[in-house]
Amino acid sequence: MATAAKSFARVAARSAPLTSSIRNTATHNARFVIPRQAIRSSRREYASDSNVKTSSMGLYWGIGAAALAGAGGYFFYNNGGVTNLKEGSARETRGIFTPTKEDYQKVYNEIARRLDERDDYDDGSFGPVLVRLAWHCSGTYDKETNTGGSNGATMRFAPEKDHGANAGLHAAQDFMEPVHEKFPWITYSDLWTLGGVCAIQEMQGPTIPWRPGRMDRDISMCTPDGRLPDGAKEQKHLRAIFGRMGFDDREIVALSGAHALGRCHTDRSGFEGPWTFSPTVMSNDYYRLLLGEKWNVRKWNGPKQFQDMTSKSLMMLPTDMALVQDKEFKKHVERYAKDDQVFFAEFRDVMVKLLELGVPFQSKEEDRLTLQPLA
Repeated sequence: MATAAKSFARVAARSAPLTSSIRNTATHNARFVIPRQAIRSSRREYASDSNVKTSSMGLYWGIGAAALAGAGGYFFYNNGGVTNLKEGSARETRGIFTPTKEDYQKVYNEIARRLDERDDYDDGSFGPVLVRLAWHCSGTYDKETNTGGSNGATMRFAPEKDHGANAGLHAAQDFMEPVHEKFPWITYSDLWTLGGVCAIQEMQGPTIPWRPGRMDRDISMCTPDGRLPDGAKEQKHLRAIFGRMGFDDREIVALSGAHALGRCHTDRSGFEGPWTFSPTVMSNDYYRLLLGEKWNVRKWNGPKQFQDMTSKSLMMLPTDMALVQDKEFKKHVERYAKDDQVFFAEFRDVMVKLLELGVPFQSKEEDRLTLQPLA
């Protein structure tokens, strides 16, 4: 039933040809968003600064706790004493706590519940900005130096949180803070990546296998500015940025499909508008619009971006247009535009890879968890 409902939601978002949709919505600013009630019925700042007293015994405890955490256990302390865990963490109250799949499912469910209840952001969902948070905390990885990536959640700190590419992501961090308060045993690094997985699945996207094991790090591990893509540039820049992380052309195009979700804001990136008519539903419409619509440079006082000719309400960035201007990129755009299941399968795999870049997991790939969307 859940699978059929997801399919129904995707079909409903694209029940008419794209060109027809553009014409029919032009008089309403051409922005079509699936009502949250329909989706609901269809499928159903910072790390704690504990002032721990230092002593040789405290040092031994700290080393032991770190070793246990690396093995999947979590040790809780506050001012030298063990704290009680809040409800939702398997109700264990002292010492070592090793989360199970059930515990992570509870965290997932809490994120999904908040996504369902909080419809006061952008097009009615915090989902897209949670995907962006997971993407940006992972996309700083450098394979040559083995620095950056999701292991650390260093975006909690300046200067990284103030990098231009991360503008507006305080909204996602604030959204996730009550979840961390309820489940204090989970690291921010794991929580933020799990939030991206949850958002994709709850917005009718593919199931994303995920595993825990990331550790939070301090301000000294913040990455330098400039590691994330700049939407104002083109294919050479894309290959340089994604190549630094270890992605090839196909994977670059697959990851770009996340632009089916969300919108740009003039007070953040400087760009403005959504990529698709259904910015809270994961689909292959991003690719279909890239190929099927005619795009002109928008005449306005902002940075260079492209505007669809029919409704004049959608936008594409120079990096988006590079995917159809470069023949090696374009062949993958065409594949994904033709078959959303091919896109979903390849997006799933590359999203798993992105979220795990640089993480020194103690677990194996076969230990990845498949967490279930809310019924």
